[in-house]
Amino acid sequence: MVTVHWFRQDLRLTDNPALFAAAARGQVLPLFILDDQNAGVWSAGRASRWWLHHSLERLNQSLKGHLLVRQGDAKAVLADVVCQYKADAVYWNRCYEPWRIQRDTQIKQSLGDAGVTTKSFNGALLWEPWTILKKDGTPYKVFTPYYRKGCLIGEPPREPLSVPPKLELVAVKEGNGIDQLDLLPEHGLVGEPPIRWDQRLCQHRTEHGLGIGEAAATARLQGFLYNGLAGYREGRDFPARGNFSQLSAHLHFGEISPNQVWYAATDVDDDLDCFHSELGWREFSNYLLYHFPTLPEKNFQAKFDAFPWQDDPALRQRWQQGMTGIPMVDAGMRELWQTGFMHNRVRMITGSFLVKNLGQHWRHGEQWFWDCLVDADLASNAAGWQWVAGSGADAAPYFRIFNPVTQAKRFDPDGAYIRRYVPELARLPNRFLFAPWEAPERVLEQAGITLDKDYPQPMVDLPLSREQAMSAWRML
Repeated sequence: MVTVHWFRQDLRLTDNPALFAAAARGQVLPLFILDDQNAGVWSAGRASRWWLHHSLERLNQSLKGHLLVRQGDAKAVLADVVCQYKADAVYWNRCYEPWRIQRDTQIKQSLGDAGVTTKSFNGALLWEPWTILKKDGTPYKVFTPYYRKGCLIGEPPREPLSVPPKLELVAVKEGNGIDQLDLLPEHGLVGEPPIRWDQRLCQHRTEHGLGIGEAAATARLQGFLYNGLAGYREGRDFPARGNFSQLSAHLHFGEISPNQVWYAATDVDDDLDCFHSELGWREFSNYLLYHFPTLPEKNFQAKFDAFPWQDDPALRQRWQQGMTGIPMVDAGMRELWQTGFMHNRVRMITGSFLVKNLGQHWRHGEQWFWDCLVDADLASNAAGWQWVAGSGADAAPYFRIFNPVTQAKRFDPDGAYIRRYVPELARLPNRFLFAPWEAPERVLEQAGITLDKDYPQPMVDLPLSREQAMSAWRML
């Protein structure tokens, strides 16, 4: 018997429930399908595609070159592969994006009608979204009761599985086709050199010992447990410190499972409880997306449909480029562009600035992050932006407007993070680093800075833009 294991967001061999079950049946054909056709506007962004290319290469190495890679409508591809390899079953781990649920339902029906066995498993979440409900049978909309009363008092997450003890792989009849997916950046026009912006991402991860793939995910988790978990509750808010896991991309692509992360540390203390609650936030985002599938596109709170958003592409471009004149915001946006990652505290600061100080719709930020983040996840990205905007479930109130100057003073007190990503300000003393427009002319001269030449003046007045945001909110 040949079972197709359809790899999706589970690019690993360890703790892979669908692969484990498929291996128990007999021969396994590992298959990955890039299905941009059904994904539509939610096809992976450019940074995610770069990561996916390298993750697939690592997975193929683990499978000793036996990974079959195809591109196109998954329903048609699966029908063709089942026929070509005479498979009698297709197994996969569930995904929870609305477009995937709709497509997978159709595929189950189609393959079932053709006499092919299909089975799906939970390999991506600690708790299935439909199992956590309030007493009245409706879904939670606030995180704390969802997590504390819904998740933690029920069945604990399942224990992780090993690599299948016996994995008999079918020899593929063609090249694996990873390069043919064209996941890496496009080349220039005819006669022009290739545009390889991804080289800076490769350089960053190499310099910091950050790999891609299952082995790298495991190493990253162990490194965090030994060097980052102690002091996590407090340290996670300081972007220049090492108290954050950087596991989000590994989790999104399934190079490691949340179950492996959950059970990796066993000492019960405040830091571990806080770290587990961050996994809970990931669960809550997927939970919201499952129960409210319009989350990435529509305001969760309908009253925000009447909010007077501004639409200024020039303002958004300066925000995207990290040229706002607000050092903490610019540091975050440049970190995003240079590394494909942004510290969570800084995501809130930069998001608040775009939505509230610049008055731009949260969807513009959501779309930019979708394209630039290596960990771009539909559920987390949508829930995060709606949280910042105040329009989501359990969102920060709209009147909570992050002041990027006071946030920088509190969470980057020695200026290490800002100096790393805004080096033109490196010689400014801390007293003026967070708001260089307040520096006397002699201090700017000593630091070799001319505002609007070496570094821009702030694009908005922070107190005034805050009051304008509050006035717009009061209109609701």
